[in-house]
Amino acid sequence: MKIILLFLFIAPLALSATAEKDYSSFDSAASPETKSRFAMLDDVRILANGLLQLGHGLKDFVHKTKGQMNDIFQKLYIFDRSFYELSLQTSEIKEEEEQLRQTTARLQINNEEIKNLSQEMNSKIEDLIQNKIQLQEKVWGLEDKVTKLAIIQPSVQETKEISSLKAFVEQQDNHIKQLLKIVEDQHVQLDRQHNQIMELEDKVQEPPLFLFSEFVTSHNTEGVNGPTIHLAQPPLLLTVWGCAAPDCTALYNSGMWSSGVYTIKPNGSESFDVYCEMKSGSSWTVIQKRVDGSLDFNQTWDAYTNGFGDLNEEFWLGLNKTYSITKQGDYILRIELQDWKDNKRYVEYAFSLGGPETDYTLQLSRISGSIPNALPEQTELRFSTADRDVDIINDFNCPENYLGGWWHSECEETNLNGKYVAPRSKGRLDRRKGLYWKPKKGRYYLLKSTKIMIHPTD
Repeated sequence: MKIILLFLFIAPLALSATAEKDYSSFDSAASPETKSRFAMLDDVRILANGLLQLGHGLKDFVHKTKGQMNDIFQKLYIFDRSFYELSLQTSEIKEEEEQLRQTTARLQINNEEIKNLSQEMNSKIEDLIQNKIQLQEKVWGLEDKVTKLAIIQPSVQETKEISSLKAFVEQQDNHIKQLLKIVEDQHVQLDRQHNQIMELEDKVQEPPLFLFSEFVTSHNTEGVNGPTIHLAQPPLLLTVWGCAAPDCTALYNSGMWSSGVYTIKPNGSESFDVYCEMKSGSSWTVIQKRVDGSLDFNQTWDAYTNGFGDLNEEFWLGLNKTYSITKQGDYILRIELQDWKDNKRYVEYAFSLGGPETDYTLQLSRISGSIPNALPEQTELRFSTADRDVDIINDFNCPENYLGGWWHSECEETNLNGKYVAPRSKGRLDRRKGLYWKPKKGRYYLLKSTKIMIHPTD
C-alpha cells in the first residue's frame, strides 16, 4: 500500500518536470499548438508507463499478500488444532480429577471405618485386659487354695480310698476300650459281609468279568463319536468275584488305598477308566485336572461330552461319564485351586447334575471352603461350548469369547477350562481368557493348577 501511495505522489511530479523540459527544448523550434500536442503525447506515454509499473507492483504486492495470508491461515489451523488437543487434555484431566475425588471420598469412608474398627478393637483390648486381671485374681485364689490343700495332708484311710477308686476307674476304662474294640471288629466284619452280599447279587445279575493278568503298556478308551482319552499306564480293574466297582469310594472301601487309574462300572452304565485320588479316610473321583497347560481345553461339545486328555496328566473325564456316576446317589463337588504364589484353596458344594436332555444342567449349594464363592448357587447352570452355546446373555457368546466349555452364567464369574495363561502375559483381555476364579465382589485369582473331584455324601 505504501508503494502505491509513493508512486501516485511521484508520477505527477515526473509528468510535470518532463512537460516543462520538453516545452523549453522545443519552444524555439515549434509553434505553440505543435508543442502542446507533443507534450500531451509524452504525458500519455509517461502515464501509461507509470500505470504499467503500478500494475506490476500491485501484482507483486498481491502475490506477497496471498503468501502472507496463507501463512496466517496455516498458523490459525495449527493454533485451532493445538487448542482442540488442549481441550481434550483438559477434559481428560477433569475426568481424572473427578476419579481422584471419588477415590478420595472412598478413602475417607474407609478411613472412618478403620477409625471405628480401631476404636472397637481398643475397647475389646481393654475388656481383654480386665478379663486378664480377673483371671489372674482367680488364679491367685486357686493357688492359695492349692497351698492350703498341700498343707492339710489327707489321712492314710482317705489315701487308700482314693487309690482304690482310681484302680476301679482304670479297670472300667479298660473294659470299655475292649468292648469298643469288639464292636469295631464286628462292624468291619459286617461291612465285609455286606460287600460280599452285594457282589454276589451283582454276580448273579451280570455276566462275570475276569481280572486281566497283563495289560499293554498303553491303550485307548474310545468314546462314542468323540475324542480319545490316552493312558500313560494301564488301569487297575478291581473285581470281587467278577464285579467291577461303581466308583472310587467302593474301591477304597474294598482296600484299594493308592491313588491311580482304575476301571469302574457305575450302575446301568458301561465300564470306563477314571483317576481315583485316595485321601486319608476318603476317596475322590477326579473329573478335571490342569497342571501345566499342556492340553488345549478349547474343545467341541462332543469332546466335553465324551472326555479328552491323559488321566495321569491333564484331562476332562467327560459329562456323560460324570453323569453316570452322580445319578447313583447324592455327591459332593470339591474344587481345589492353586495360584502362582503356590497358595492352595478349596471349595465344596452339594450339587446335582442333569443328563444330556438338560444339557448337563448344574445346580450348586456351598458347604464349605477357603475362598470366596464365584459360582451362582441355587441356579440352573447349563454347560456351553463355543460350537454349542445354549445361553447367550446380551448377545455375548461366553465360550467363544472366553475359550473352553463351562457352566457359564454371566460370562465372568469363573472359567476353570479357559486358556492356560502365565502371570507374565500382558493385557486384560488375555487374563480374562485365562484360567481364573473371579468372585462377584473381589479380584481375579489367576490360577496355576485346578482339580475338580466328586465324592458320595454317604
